[in-house]
Formats: sequence, C-alpha cells, structure tokens
Amino acid sequence: MVSIKTARELSLMKDACEISAGALRAAGEAVRPGISTYEIDTIVRRYIEKQGASPSFLGYGGFPASACISVNNVVIHGIPAKTTILRDGDIVSVDVGAFYRGFHGDNAYTFPCGTISESAKALLDATRESLYEGIKQATVFNRIGDIGHAVQEYVEARGYSVVRNYVGHGVGAKLHEDPSVPNYGTSGRGVKLLPGMTIAIEPMVNEGAHHTRVLGDKWTVVTVDGRLSAHFEHTIAITPDGPRILTLCE
Repeated sequence: MVSIKTARELSLMKDACEISAGALRAAGEAVRPGISTYEIDTIVRRYIEKQGASPSFLGYGGFPASACISVNNVVIHGIPAKTTILRDGDIVSVDVGAFYRGFHGDNAYTFPCGTISESAKALLDATRESLYEGIKQATVFNRIGDIGHAVQEYVEARGYSVVRNYVGHGVGAKLHEDPSVPNYGTSGRGVKLLPGMTIAIEPMVNEGAHHTRVLGDKWTVVTVDGRLSAHFEHTIAITPDGPRILTLCE
C-alpha cells in the first residue's frame, strides 16, 4: 500500500534525507586510491551516528555494514571489506541510508577514484543524467511508468542497458515501501503519482548487457559480462509544485 506523507512527516523525512546526503558526501570525499571500502563504511557510520541517527542498512535483512560499496562491475550491495582496496581508475558506487526520528533517507552516487577512463566517465555521466530525466517525470498525476520510460530511453539511446532485476522503491517509515519504481517501462502505465508520495529513484546502468548475478555471499550483485556498472539515487517527494529532491549530495 502506498503511503502518503503529511507535511509534518515530510519535514521529518527531509531531516533523515539530509543526514543520508551528508553521509554520502563524506564517503565521496574519502574515495581515493589506497583506501579500503571498510574504511569508507566506517566514515559513513560515524557520520550518521554523530547526527543522532542510525544507518538504515546496518543489519537490514542481515546486511553486515552501514553502506553498500560497489566497485567497477559490482552493480549494488557490495559488502565493505578491509581487503577491498580502491585503485586509481576504479568507479565506486556508495549507497547510504539514514534512519532519524521515524523516517529513512536513501541515496547513492558513483564516484570516480583518481583518474578514470573516458568510457567510465561517459557511463557515470549518462547514469547520473538518466536519474534527473526520471525525476523530471515525477509530477502529480503522472505514473510510475513515465519515470521508468524516461530513464530507459535516455540510457538506451547512449548504448547502455538498464538493470531489470533491481528497481527503485517507495521510502518513508520503512526503508522499502510501495510502489516499486523500475528504471524501465511504458509511459502512462503504473501507479499514479500523488502529492505526499516519497520515492527513491535509482537507475542502475550497465556498460554492457543488463544481466546480473548474485555472488556466494548472497548480497553482492555483479554484471554477468564483467563490464562496468553505475548507480545513482535520490529520494524525492511528489508535490503540487513538482518533484522535490530530499537528498542532495552534489
């Protein structure tokens, strides 16, 4: 069931989202060759807890860390580790959630580590821009399919593919709420967008084919063909005045 937030609830969500955005910004500032993903996760957790909030992901479904940190061909749900050391040229997706006063914020960004290739930069640029193309469609009385169609059209026109097995979602008192928000679809189809809805739009875009698989740890999702993947996400509110981005990390 889709949750419609009151003005007070949206204000509380904004606070949670600002904490999540701040944690993501801190993670991005730490991305550099030689640092471990475990160290970045520690930075994220300390930032969130210093704000009086708690990491949304820690323990969620058994996830063992505060952030999902996914490098290169890891699409999502990468588990931070002391042995995963970033190298020059890597692309590093950090997905962060913060729970504060009853509500969650959720956002992600794929950061370049050192100097990345032109092809990797093009993938990051296309994925980030596809997120904003989707956000443009998040207006009152549009439908979920309008968002997915905009993302898919932008991505595929540039020769990339949209991940199908994982999608965006509603967010609020629960980290994952209705409705599902696919990054593909048909305009005019799906749940109607109404004022007070809050959703996480999160394109996951592969350099090659859209196919993915889960590793033996039951969390880490990688591209089947081993090519790069990028991931960007904002939590937004549907308002009469247009989409309102609650998480700003750029």
